[in-house]
Amino acid sequence: MERHRTAVLIPAHREGGTISTVVAAAVRQARVIVVDDCSPDDTAARATAAGAVVVHNIVNLGYEGSLNRAFEKAMGMGFEFAITMDADGEHDPGLIADFRDILETGQVPLVLGVRPRKQRLAETIMGLYVKARFGVDDILCGMKGYDLRLYSDNGGFDRNGSIGTELALNSLRRGASFRQLPVSGTPRRDAPRFDRRWRANWRILKACWRLIRDDIRPKSHAPGQPTTEPDGRR
Repeated sequence: MERHRTAVLIPAHREGGTISTVVAAAVRQARVIVVDDCSPDDTAARATAAGAVVVHNIVNLGYEGSLNRAFEKAMGMGFEFAITMDADGEHDPGLIADFRDILETGQVPLVLGVRPRKQRLAETIMGLYVKARFGVDDILCGMKGYDLRLYSDNGGFDRNGSIGTELALNSLRRGASFRQLPVSGTPRRDAPRFDRRWRANWRILKACWRLIRDDIRPKSHAPGQPTTEPDGRR
């Protein structure tokens, strides 16, 4: 049997209504790891039945915390690449093959999804800065693909509550090349599971401020960041 090199990572909280369909489609393209963030419904059971490896959070860890565990699991299982996506159907699992093929053929180490539209005012604000700074159109899209060497270089996925952008942004700072792919899917009709609208806007604005602060802070004063040369070499 051919060894899978890519894992699809899906954080999930109370997504029993959609997780089966998402996982069943995703497992046709790659191995799937679902992190169940203390869902009170049958999210975990449905994900398992559909073919996912399920990691159970003992306490609620939220979006970034759940993806941190997913990346740890993928590394522990020996995967070389990871694709993150949402559990609610907003990301078409049929796009996994495009992300996977770019990563596995070594074209670039970072693949970034681009949604048809921003969902919140704060996303537009942060998006304008990231576009000007890095040329990236939609840094907050939850569907991204990574060579896991980027994860190792960063020392983790997201330690600062950056709405899932830390690994991508730090990789871009280190000079990682990237591709962008349009991402489509079925917009959810109810409220997001991980963040209500007002809280999500506030967290995005905080993440944007940290990004700007780190960009203007003298490099010698940036805690926890590796020293890099302009071409990205340490």
